[in-house]
Amino acid sequence: MKHLLLSLVFAAAAFGQNATTAGKFTVEHPTLLNLGFEWAIEGDANRNATVTVQYRKSGETGWHEALPLMRIGGERIFRTREHLDYTVPQGFAGSILNLQPGTEYECRFQMADPDGLKGTAATQTVKVTTRTEPQPYAGGRQLHVYPPDYKGDKIEPSFASLLEAYYGAGLGDWSVVWERRAQPGDTILLHAGLYKPERLNYVDPMMTPFDGSMSLTLKGTKEKPITIKAAGDGEVVFDGDGNHSMFDVVASRYHIFDGITIRNTDVGIFAGQKEVIGAVGLTVKNCRFENIGFGVWTEWAGSSDFYIADNLFLGRDDRFRLVGWTGPLWASAGAYGSHLLTSYYAVKLYGPGHVIARNAIAYFHDALGISTYGTPEKDPELQASSIDIYNNDFHMSNDDFVETDGSAHNVRVFNNRGVNAAQGGYSSQPVFGGPIYFYRNLLYNVPTGVALKFSAKPAGLYVWHNTFIGEQIVKDPYSNAHFRNNLFLGRDTPERGIMAWANATGDFSTDYNGFRPNKGITAQYQWLAPAKGATAYEPKPTEWKTFASLADFKAATGQETHGIEVDFDIFEKLSPPNPANRHAVYHSADLNFKLKPGGKAVDAGVRIPTINDNFAGKAPDLGALEVGVPELKYGPTWLTWSPFYR
Repeated sequence: MKHLLLSLVFAAAAFGQNATTAGKFTVEHPTLLNLGFEWAIEGDANRNATVTVQYRKSGETGWHEALPLMRIGGERIFRTREHLDYTVPQGFAGSILNLQPGTEYECRFQMADPDGLKGTAATQTVKVTTRTEPQPYAGGRQLHVYPPDYKGDKIEPSFASLLEAYYGAGLGDWSVVWERRAQPGDTILLHAGLYKPERLNYVDPMMTPFDGSMSLTLKGTKEKPITIKAAGDGEVVFDGDGNHSMFDVVASRYHIFDGITIRNTDVGIFAGQKEVIGAVGLTVKNCRFENIGFGVWTEWAGSSDFYIADNLFLGRDDRFRLVGWTGPLWASAGAYGSHLLTSYYAVKLYGPGHVIARNAIAYFHDALGISTYGTPEKDPELQASSIDIYNNDFHMSNDDFVETDGSAHNVRVFNNRGVNAAQGGYSSQPVFGGPIYFYRNLLYNVPTGVALKFSAKPAGLYVWHNTFIGEQIVKDPYSNAHFRNNLFLGRDTPERGIMAWANATGDFSTDYNGFRPNKGITAQYQWLAPAKGATAYEPKPTEWKTFASLADFKAATGQETHGIEVDFDIFEKLSPPNPANRHAVYHSADLNFKLKPGGKAVDAGVRIPTINDNFAGKAPDLGALEVGVPELKYGPTWLTWSPFYR
């Protein structure tokens, strides 16, 4: 009887640990196309709780299926050199994807656990409205600015510089006397010409003595932003003449920059410093950045809801050789063996709710990045979450195309095209729980063989419907990663297989992917997965398994049941880059990523709700581009030519 009672006590304790207690439900900042959510929990030690998701436009009667929330929690992210050690809190997180801008949705979340539920209601229903593209306030004043050498008639009220219209500032010492500030809702129209600070001129007509930077600190509102916009009568050029920064907006709220050119400066728009202050609601659209070291930059956790779209960013790095930065691998590029950091990021952000869309970016160390930042703040309002990065066109990065490094939850990287990255394509190094969504992205020519830089123990990764022309060889373990409907095509790189999965925990899955193995390699597929109940964050070499064929891999692991091996004949016309020339430059205009109708990759995928609902055949195709679906446009809507042929 005593043993029976003890068994019942232990069983009850285990049941209590396995039951789920639902906690705080968080609606993240909406973007134009997606909605993100988090739901904290306690318990569920056996991780069998689930959250199903449905949605509908407000006013509709029928519900649509969305992706379930990802079960997160317990994953450890650590990096000794930076003294980083973080454990993901227990909960669920996820997104409702591919919605319409400016639309109210009703969203329903149903938690279930066979072991029982406690705490708040098991069902959460919320209404959330997606954002729209920021626009000038229609009822505001229009203030006209003309360059110093303008001689014609002027529309009143007129001003001789941007700062005069913005602050009413004067010359010399009087440049900081701001007696006539612009108001929320005002639009400052910049007329065609050259606006170039004479920073060592005490009476600089741009009113920027000594530093040549324009500090813009006023506060617009979401409904009444302050807009700084080209008037439409020709190109508006702000030339920094080698200054450190052109526009400093760290204390501003809700500003729009539209249709201007920024050149010859280290930092085009500086928008926030970590743990100090930063901008909120910044919009930069239809602008051209050239000969710059940095485009748009904030490290402040409170920066939120930026909209960086339809811009062209041209950095200072080498146009004609892919150089990279890890000296020994790239010594053949020149005597220094690594590129000089003349241009760092085109866009680097932190905080929630940002949208980075339809930009064309070339000649930077990294194209786009979330600030690595470190341990996330506890307040969801101060985390890098609910961020969209889509339809961007990347060319010539000396490190990576997109870095989601430092993000927490619901970062969506989709419909991007990247050609020529020296070190890696799409990076999560690390992320703090996720999910991070990588879907329908293109990649070509990454000589290191790292399509996805999953390093520094990231956790929470979805990889769906990507076309990667290159290997995926990363052996730093990651957690909670799931691969579906991708294409990984090797380039016959010597001494390198096609794929390595480095699972640190028991949460993983991979299926319905297509692989093109490298010729002459026996270790094509590499696999790491811990024993049940264990982890493999710092594995021994003996814990890795290698396989010569996909069939061998399937038989040994039970993964990739529907995976296939393919070759370049699945495309209409596409050849691999030459692995013998790691400095070669390729151009997207010369590359055709379309699948050949009737080829092996067509109809070989699996349905993923909200990701491939519009598939055209019997089943979704593998890779980024579906046969029979209209071709995507990458980069700014106003660009009708390739800016990368130069």
